Amino acid sequence: MTLTVLPPPAATALAAYESSLRDGGELLLRRDDGGLERHDVARWVAAADAVDRRLLARCAGPTIDLGCGPGRLVAALGERAVPALGVDVSAVAVAMTRARGGLAVRRDVLAGGLPGEGRWACALLADGNVGIGGHPRRLLRRVAGLVAGGGVLLVEVDAPDVDRRSRVRIVGGGGRVSRPFPWATLGAPALVREAGLSGWRPGEQWEDGGRRFVALRRS
Repeated sequence: MTLTVLPPPAATALAAYESSLRDGGELLLRRDDGGLERHDVARWVAAADAVDRRLLARCAGPTIDLGCGPGRLVAALGERAVPALGVDVSAVAVAMTRARGGLAVRRDVLAGGLPGEGRWACALLADGNVGIGGHPRRLLRRVAGLVAGGGVLLVEVDAPDVDRRSRVRIVGGGGRVSRPFPWATLGAPALVREAGLSGWRPGEQWEDGGRRFVALRRS
C-alpha cells in the first residue's frame, strides 16, 4: 500500500498572524517570487524600545496606531499621557493591547469607519504596516481622511531602493503556510512618490537603530 503524505492545510492569513503573535518569535512572509521578508514579532511583543520612544516623541497630540499589533506603541504613548488608539484586524492583537492598558478596536483600516475620523493629530504606520492592503496609495489616501489638516503620519520604511507590490503568505511553525494576500514593501523614495499623490507633503527622513522612517504632513 502506498501512503500519500499531504501538505499541512493552509491557514487564513489572520489565523497565521495571530499564531505568530502568540508565539512571539519571527514572522516570515514568503513572496510569490520565493523571497522572504522577516518581521521581528519578539520586538512587537516587548515593551517599546529607545528607537520606538524617539519615534513617538514626534507625536504631539492624539495618535492612531494603524496595525497596532500587541500594542507596545499605544502603551508607550499612554505612559506619556498622549491619547492613543490602536487599530488591528486581529482580536488577539486588540486583547494584547488592552492587557497593556491601551485602547484598541478591532477594525480593518481600509473598510468601514474608525473613531475620530478627520481629527487625529498623528497616525502611525510602523513595523512595515504601510504594506497593508498591497496598495500604498489607497492606504495613504485612507489615512489622510483620518488625520486633521496639518497632522502628521509617521511611516517606517524599508531599504531605500525597494518598491515592491506582491502577494505573500505567512510561513508558520511546522511548515504551515497561510493563503496568499496582497502586501507592499516601500523604501523612502517610493513612499514619497506615493505620498505626493495621496494628500501628503514629505517631511523629515531619518534612520535610527537600523530602522528607517519618514514623516509626512497632511496637505
